Amino acid sequence: MRARFLLLLLGVVAADASAALLEHVPLQWKPTSELKLGAVQMPQTPIRFDTFQDARADKAAIGENREDDAHPKPVTTRDDVGAFVSSHMRELFDRAGLKTVDGNAAVTIRGEVKQFFVRETGTYKSEVAVHLTVIGQDGRTLWSGLASGEATRFGRSYKLENYDEVLSDALVNTVSSMLQSAQFQKALAAP
Repeated sequence: MRARFLLLLLGVVAADASAALLEHVPLQWKPTSELKLGAVQMPQTPIRFDTFQDARADKAAIGENREDDAHPKPVTTRDDVGAFVSSHMRELFDRAGLKTVDGNAAVTIRGEVKQFFVRETGTYKSEVAVHLTVIGQDGRTLWSGLASGEATRFGRSYKLENYDEVLSDALVNTVSSMLQSAQFQKALAAP
């Protein structure tokens, strides 16, 4: 009798654990794709990144599982999405061969995160959108515009690792498209 009770209790605990929601999860950088730059010549102007602002209406929401439309499951974080995006965008600029600095720079990149979200139905589909402004040393705006990227992947249902990967890949794709823009390159190369 006691053994049955313990098995039943373990079954209830296991069922409850599998139903745990992905709330207040830390943001993890887990890209699975590489930057696509082609034959782009990277300027060597020193570039500083300011910490981006999170301009999304719901700053905690980063995704949702909608496989069951009647009972969508949220994915939320307490982390600073703006800081996460700007720090990994800077990392990707470094990886692309650009020169980023902490102090004096020829240009400064400021940003507002407008979209950072994954919708899971049969697949994971993410979109990242950041309004960027490139500012010269004299305070003039050299370029301003929306940079965005998407990513899609298959994966097991409602798994945090899949959310992390598809958000990271969307940011990689955002930077890839930015760095291929002739106007953006021109702004970065400004003296």
